[in-house]
Amino acid sequence: MSDEIVSTPPTPVAEGMPAPTPVVAATPPPNPFNLLGLDPRLVKALGYSDPSPIQREAIPPLLAGKDLVGLAGTGTGKTAAFALPMIHKLVANNAKRQGVSGIILAPTRELAVQVAKAVANYGKPVGIEVLAVYGGTGYSDQIRSIRRGVDIIVATPGRCLDLIRKGKMPLDTINTVVLDEADEMLDMGFAEDIEAILSETPATRQTMLFSATMPPRIEDIAAKHLRSPMRIKVARDKSPGAEAPKVRQTAYVVRRDYKLTALGRILDLERPTSAIIFCRTRTEADELTETLGRRGFKPMALHGGLSQEQRDRVMKAFRTGTADLLIATDIAARGLDIEQLSHVVNFDVPPQAEAYVHRIGRVGRAGRAGVAITLATPNEQYQLKHIERETNQRIELAKVPTVEQLRQSRVDHTAEILREALADTNFTSDLRGMIGKLAEDFSVQDIALAAARMMIRPSRAEDDVEIPDAQRDSRNDRGRPGPGGGSFGGPGGGNRERARAGGRPTSKGMAKVFFGIGRDAGITPRDLVGAIANEVGIPGKDLGQIDVTDRFSLVEVPVDVAEYVVEVMEGSRIRGRKVHVRPDRAPRG
Repeated sequence: MSDEIVSTPPTPVAEGMPAPTPVVAATPPPNPFNLLGLDPRLVKALGYSDPSPIQREAIPPLLAGKDLVGLAGTGTGKTAAFALPMIHKLVANNAKRQGVSGIILAPTRELAVQVAKAVANYGKPVGIEVLAVYGGTGYSDQIRSIRRGVDIIVATPGRCLDLIRKGKMPLDTINTVVLDEADEMLDMGFAEDIEAILSETPATRQTMLFSATMPPRIEDIAAKHLRSPMRIKVARDKSPGAEAPKVRQTAYVVRRDYKLTALGRILDLERPTSAIIFCRTRTEADELTETLGRRGFKPMALHGGLSQEQRDRVMKAFRTGTADLLIATDIAARGLDIEQLSHVVNFDVPPQAEAYVHRIGRVGRAGRAGVAITLATPNEQYQLKHIERETNQRIELAKVPTVEQLRQSRVDHTAEILREALADTNFTSDLRGMIGKLAEDFSVQDIALAAARMMIRPSRAEDDVEIPDAQRDSRNDRGRPGPGGGSFGGPGGGNRERARAGGRPTSKGMAKVFFGIGRDAGITPRDLVGAIANEVGIPGKDLGQIDVTDRFSLVEVPVDVAEYVVEVMEGSRIRGRKVHVRPDRAPRG
């Protein structure tokens, strides 16, 4: 509605009195999104009026048709930054839309579903059809949906390329491709898939690349597949009115063989209402789930070994409170949007400061209080210091709860429950009668003590063992094998200084794992990275050297998870072939 001045009939003025001031109708200030050139219907449906920095910078050049490289992480508003221009141009240029107009690539199925929901909400006022496409489910439903007609597809790279090669993904109408979380996709081994998808789509397309970091491989992709792109770099938006997160950050230094026991005690004292516990592998996730379940918690595991139906069931249980702990591998948890978390726990120190920041950013939202807990082995203390330097935030070192503290915590918790029960004095007559009969033989105090003892969670054998102070004796952890024992030894792979493939020395802190499959079976390093990321949960950036020979391959993995890699990958299938996996043996001679 245009601005206008509303005139009123002249009012009689008494002699000597000043004339009344003309009345001007109050005009609401323009919505800043309208100034960016977006369709008003999209702006009206947004629900907020202030663009984030990435939205202010990206939307105008994207509406003008330019390619774009955006250095922006989670929480910056980048989904709206690329989705709104896509939808605007789709509506403006295609009154009669035919075929798929845009493809958005995301690293995980959870993130693909999340982005698809957001894009569908943005496009609802103009009738945009959006489809999420990902692996782990059958092809038939996805192919039928594409045939019925969709405007935008949000896909994981592997499933997208599969559909292209099957001839089920129409490409002639594609005019936009978005790479979301590009660095994560590369870490999961999707670099070659992304290159293939970009090569198959029309050269005239508009391409948008968003990434939290810009490693050389992403720069190479941008240089090869984007045309004179605009470059934008933004940090997480910190609006003046937003409350700062109130996150208490604590770390416990504990020997690896006491980690499970220590975690149980810490959770007993913290009593989280809703927590995510991050771990490295699905074997570790299952072990934690079983152990914490025995301690009276309600945990559920989330990892790459679950079907989509199982993952949906786990997330529903966690969101509804049926489960209070979500035990997740890092890759499986990417893209999850969970509100009202009270705690985030790192069972291992995250490999990068960025990963730590991303994890703890899930608590303390909107000014609410939250707790971030990290369990570190003595050899990982330097990583904590590095995270402190990079984030400019203090991580307090705390002592693992003692046996006495654990007992007192359980007593205090029981007292809280009893106080809540005593606040309701509406006890039934049968309860009063029962106490009356017991009081004939016992004192009321003894009856109360017996009831309280029954309420306190019974101790387990490990609850009566003091956990050594690892901060004072860091040498005890050196060279200690990971869970289940093993022959990898300490950092650098023990005495195995050279591998057979090329004779290259093993990198510090890494161990080499033998895979009985090589070039003769068509194996490439990308296949190994993708298999380890999907099956074990270790991202590609945490792997070291990869040597592929004709008949076998050697992969460097962090020494403290090498046993897990062997355990999980032994007997798995890579390119359809069952693979023998074991620790690499020292060369003879």
